[in-house]
Amino acid sequence: MVLRPLGLDDIEDVMKVEHACFPTSHWSIRDFVHEVTSNPFAHYYCLDEEDGITGVLGMWFTYENATVTTIGILPGHRDRGKARALLTYGLKEAHEHGCLSCDLEVRISNEAAIHLYESLGFKNKAIRKNYYADNHEDAYLMVKEGGLYGNDISD
Repeated sequence: MVLRPLGLDDIEDVMKVEHACFPTSHWSIRDFVHEVTSNPFAHYYCLDEEDGITGVLGMWFTYENATVTTIGILPGHRDRGKARALLTYGLKEAHEHGCLSCDLEVRISNEAAIHLYESLGFKNKAIRKNYYADNHEDAYLMVKEGGLYGNDISD
């Protein structure tokens, strides 16, 4: 298992993850190409294994804040700590870029993801009503403040 920055050559494999994880609300190839080639705030990472890319994490680093734009692990690779490893890697990268906080939105029905985020120190701060376009489900806005990596920001 290798955690690494996402490259333009990885986009085709990333789309397999995207479609498997988000069948009704996935990003397009154009979205990912734009993020990887044109968005100066975008930082995308992947989980690269023997059988290809099995996970993707997208983040924006804007000054002192990081925002998770997407995270997904192929269904056959879940429940093995891979999402935790990928998000921890991203939080470390955000810390190294000077970010002091991180936020994300998560479907209120996604109990597994909410549990993961809470275990990493994210707190529920608000509800985004009708956030998801595919079914108008609400989302929790979750925020991690202070130390993004380790126990303290100075780690």
